[in-house]
Amino acid sequence: MSQNTTPKAPKNNPATPASEAAGEHKVSNFLRQIIEKDLEQGTYASRRWAGTPGDAAHHAAGQPDPAKIRTRFPPEPNGYLHVGHAKSICLNFGLARDYGGVCHMRFDDTNPEKEDTEYVNSILDAVQWLGFGWEANGQSHLFQASDYFGFMYRAAEHLVQAGHAYVDEQTAEQMRAARGDFGKPGVDSPYRSRSAEENLARFREMRDGKHEDGSMVLRAKIDMASPNINLRDPAIYRIRRATHHNTGDTWCIYPMYTFAHPIEDALEQITHSICTLEFEDQRPFYDWLMERLTEGGLLAAPNPKQYEFARLNLTYVITSKRKLAQLVYDHKVSGWDDPRMPTIVGLRRRGYTPESIQLFAERIGVTKSDSWIDYSTLEGCLREDLENKAHRGMAVLDPVKLVLTNWAEAFGADDYTEDCTQPALPHSAIAEGQTPPPDRVFKIGKEVWIEREDFEEAPPKGYKRLFPGNVVRLKGGYVIECTGCARDATGTVLEVHAKVIPGTKSGTPGADSVKAKAAITWVSVASGVSAEVRLYDRLFSDPNPDAGGKDFIEALNPNSLKVVTAYVEPSLAAAKPDEKFQFERFGYFVADRVDHVAGGMPVFNRVTGLKDSWGK
Repeated sequence: MSQNTTPKAPKNNPATPASEAAGEHKVSNFLRQIIEKDLEQGTYASRRWAGTPGDAAHHAAGQPDPAKIRTRFPPEPNGYLHVGHAKSICLNFGLARDYGGVCHMRFDDTNPEKEDTEYVNSILDAVQWLGFGWEANGQSHLFQASDYFGFMYRAAEHLVQAGHAYVDEQTAEQMRAARGDFGKPGVDSPYRSRSAEENLARFREMRDGKHEDGSMVLRAKIDMASPNINLRDPAIYRIRRATHHNTGDTWCIYPMYTFAHPIEDALEQITHSICTLEFEDQRPFYDWLMERLTEGGLLAAPNPKQYEFARLNLTYVITSKRKLAQLVYDHKVSGWDDPRMPTIVGLRRRGYTPESIQLFAERIGVTKSDSWIDYSTLEGCLREDLENKAHRGMAVLDPVKLVLTNWAEAFGADDYTEDCTQPALPHSAIAEGQTPPPDRVFKIGKEVWIEREDFEEAPPKGYKRLFPGNVVRLKGGYVIECTGCARDATGTVLEVHAKVIPGTKSGTPGADSVKAKAAITWVSVASGVSAEVRLYDRLFSDPNPDAGGKDFIEALNPNSLKVVTAYVEPSLAAAKPDEKFQFERFGYFVADRVDHVAGGMPVFNRVTGLKDSWGK
């Protein structure tokens, strides 16, 4: 089992703005320290905001920025977001919230071949479900990078005219060979010495569709001998004839991400551009580009600054979009929202709550060094969130019938039933001054369903449940004495037999008159409802399923899903889709948001057990 790097839990609810949690400790991280120092020194106090993204002149005509900081969440709409993105969402929106700022929701849609409006809609839904929004100061801060294509082209022309960029007509293989490596400097392109006028003419030909895809690129002119290979004249524009989901066929050239990303930040007046560590080597180019375009008067100062943090590495999970897509398209899972998937739609369908994911993101902190977080940390955050929220209920997942053979003798008729009551939440979960939810009401009669494991004709040492001669309580009901069982020809138990002890019903004066050695859960045959229960477990049996070149498919857990037909008490059968419960003794379950039918065949997904069973 990988090391759990969980720091001490924060005292405040991570979904609560800092202003509402005054005086309470916030989990510290280096990004908070950077932001607090910038605020103290007034690093961005002179910024202006014109109400929409734009260049230096646009913002100069605006008002002093009402946002103390600006962050952004900039996914590419080429897939469904996963738990790693959830950390970034909570981080960027949370920092903006805590420091009087604004977080922009931006689609980094500069790659026309992989993007789709389906992903756009799913991303917006995920961010809002997690509890965040992009409305602030009476404005929407929902943007898409493709709206900046015009400025990006203008910025590229400026670099060409200033001698900072050139059109290279080498093949991709030639450029790769000339780039050098960590031990050898690169070699200048034979096209590097072209005049600005020649480069501008060629670049405009690229824009006008006069050259084939891949026949030439625009490169920044920096330093082919730089020890940082990313500064060896990186490509910033390529020819790519592809219909874009937003701009259609307006463009046949598209900016590279490393060129587009800094410009997007600058146009939006972002102060703290927070990326994962793989972009650390790109930061020198980010700063170089900001300086060149600010010198030219295109962008407003002060410039955004990029900061990197370690991405989320969670055991028993893969987050590669390509590999997740393979699971879907090879039908290893039922879809992107399969409850075993680490996608946000999958976590939501599994039964995770926004509050639990926010708590998880806050608890694991933000560092500069890679580490592995054990999956049990995420499950623990969910248990904490649901402990005082999820109404209790009884369910029997592996049923066998229990017949109370003296029921008619005790109560006058075989078909006699009585109401039993139990609290929907334990008293310890009710906050002072809070009104308790109504009690659950369910029937008890001659026949009830019990768990098959709750009966042993020849019990092992220490067994306290049903066996001949033993006395137990049906939870919330009567004390009973087991008398035996009936079996079929193969020896399988068909029925368990017991006698009810009148006068011992829970909540009555005689409840303690007979001492029971255990209490077992049960569901009445008369009022119980049949339900499909999906017992989900971790999708992979290997804590690091794709590490070191391993075939992650071979690490699939064959027991990640078991479907059973169970019986549940009426309060559970009345559940609405997405409603969470604690099935007593079994753990937390959710009414499936797709297949559950209240009043029909209920369908429940197991979210997690009452405790971690993988750490044993």
